[in-house]
Amino acid sequence: MPIKRLREYLDSHSVRYFVVSHSPAYTAQEIAAAAHVPGRELAKTVMVKIRGRIVMVVLPASRQIDFVLLQKLAGIEDIVLADEEEFSDLFPECEPGAMPPFGNLYGMEVYVSEELEEDDEIAFNAGAHTELLRLPYRDFRRLVSPVVGRLAMKEKGTP
Repeated sequence: MPIKRLREYLDSHSVRYFVVSHSPAYTAQEIAAAAHVPGRELAKTVMVKIRGRIVMVVLPASRQIDFVLLQKLAGIEDIVLADEEEFSDLFPECEPGAMPPFGNLYGMEVYVSEELEEDDEIAFNAGAHTELLRLPYRDFRRLVSPVVGRLAMKEKGTP
């Protein structure tokens, strides 16, 4: 079970969470629809390289990274999208592209879009393309200690 490590970690920190099983889905929009979770409440994990170091960027499924905002938040200009070959071996228990946003379990820094703080809960892939975890955002933030800031592009038609 891909999420065993994460479940053990959450259990050891007395975090209440829910597992949401759904039919196989691979894009953030497909996952949100299959699991009946609004796209703005579903967090997706995007892997980037900051000065050659792999880090996680977590943002609502309905958004895309604004690299200029991420550069400002990180205080570094050398940021590029990571190729899957560069990070897939870092998550051996996860299906490709389904890694949970708990970079602390993998020794990596995590950047989170401030938009995710607007909801009481966070939902995300939990290592498989058929399962999500939902838990209180405050527990996620307490355990992961992410860098939080504005880093997502606005949707078309919004100011």
